Amino acid sequence: MTVGVIGGGAWGTALAQMVARGGEDVILWALEPDVVRAVNDLHQNPLYLPGIRLDGRIRATGTTGDLARADLWLVAVPAQFLRAVLAECPVSHGATLILCAKGIEGASFALMTDVAATVAGPGARIAVLSGPSFADEVARGLPTAVTLAAADRGLGETLVRRLARPNFRPYWSDDVVGAEIGGAVKNVLAIACGVVEGAGLGRNANAALIARGFAEMTRFGLARGARAETLAGLSGLGDLVLTCSSANSRNYTLGIGLGQGRPVRDLLATRSVAEGVTTAPVLVEAARRAGVEMPIAAAVAGLLSGTDLAATIATLLARPLRAE
Repeated sequence: MTVGVIGGGAWGTALAQMVARGGEDVILWALEPDVVRAVNDLHQNPLYLPGIRLDGRIRATGTTGDLARADLWLVAVPAQFLRAVLAECPVSHGATLILCAKGIEGASFALMTDVAATVAGPGARIAVLSGPSFADEVARGLPTAVTLAAADRGLGETLVRRLARPNFRPYWSDDVVGAEIGGAVKNVLAIACGVVEGAGLGRNANAALIARGFAEMTRFGLARGARAETLAGLSGLGDLVLTCSSANSRNYTLGIGLGQGRPVRDLLATRSVAEGVTTAPVLVEAARRAGVEMPIAAAVAGLLSGTDLAATIATLLARPLRAE
């Protein structure tokens, strides 16, 4: 059997490595010809995942048609490009897709599963992979636990067995919405925690922001039909704690720059994608439509659009006192 991985960035390459380590052949689709050549000729991806020797079972391609022979696809392109990339892929009737991007589509406010179902058609079998998982650690084979969410229990358990490795442990859930919302919201909150670090506001503020941010995530998730226990699990709280406390997180690092007063345009001038940047304004509008209050997410969206940092902090601290 062959697994197709769509997306040759750090996360897609790490997933390809994890799958190949279990003995399966992998076709890795990458947009950049340099990445394709490096993976095939050098067994490396120095552009996105330097220092990792890739398994020889991984073969890269720049042609989406080559994915047709895969019976399972892991889709790891950035959320805002998912619709366009999938539309170019040979998605057959009954295809199995595991979505590994974390975000909400800007144009439609749709979750990634809704986008994929629209493009792939009603016969596609769709699951979500989410949870605390830095790409370089997965690629190096360090212990990792994630959520594998699929509405169909049989599909979910089959995929869990197929992806499980000695150091990569997926847990099945049927709460697809909860897994998606946890992954999307934590990116925005990671930017906020980075701002706290960059502005030198201290560990008390960081801990408070994680706790109150988790409350925002839970309110929004419940309003969209997620379950509280999912949001308190790996794909919610687990991922939140990881990305709000490490410079390995692109969103956290970008937030540090914002907290230091660096211009947003300079922080975005990089190949790496910080999903929280595009998710923040979409999340705030989606929360408004759902009647959910998310002041931290709104503050992040404001900072990304140019709101003054000191004024933003003062506004959050001046919010009315209330019961927890």
